[in-house]
Amino acid sequence: MTTIRRWLDRTLRTICVILFAALVLLVVWQVFTRLVLSQPSAWSEEAARYTFVWVSMIGIAIAVGEKADVVMDFLVEKLPVPLQRVADILAYLLVLAFVGYVMIFGGLKQSMTAWTQTNPLLPLTQGQLYLALPVSGFLLAFYLILHIAHACSRAYKGREGFHEDLEAATA
Repeated sequence: MTTIRRWLDRTLRTICVILFAALVLLVVWQVFTRLVLSQPSAWSEEAARYTFVWVSMIGIAIAVGEKADVVMDFLVEKLPVPLQRVADILAYLLVLAFVGYVMIFGGLKQSMTAWTQTNPLLPLTQGQLYLALPVSGFLLAFYLILHIAHACSRAYKGREGFHEDLEAATA
């Protein structure tokens, strides 16, 4: 499982870098056509919008995989390790339920509804562009299941709190 996770982490980071580079190029092209050529490119604006959505959704999956997402755990850190385990598992299950219902189920439903709607500016259908939601939902679900498995394992040591270095912060 560790090999699959490492491969997925590297692949998602590579995809994010490529999409972000494409986003920068699309925006530069948009600015160039608008300000230099005085004829704005409509397709590049639409492509940049969808590229931004895909980068954001994949980036969220990467952040959750690295446990770099926003967490307010100052209360959980004060609990004994067995209760921290319960709190973590409960939190992951709640997020997994949201991801499953809204992102995967709802995203697939929306993609299928819009699958035949043509996009006037891009050579893709709206349904294909909307796949960002269920794809990122599956990625999030994978990482959340890994986090739940870790919280249930013997390797779980509880939360190690982040302690800010106040001297460094005020220097």
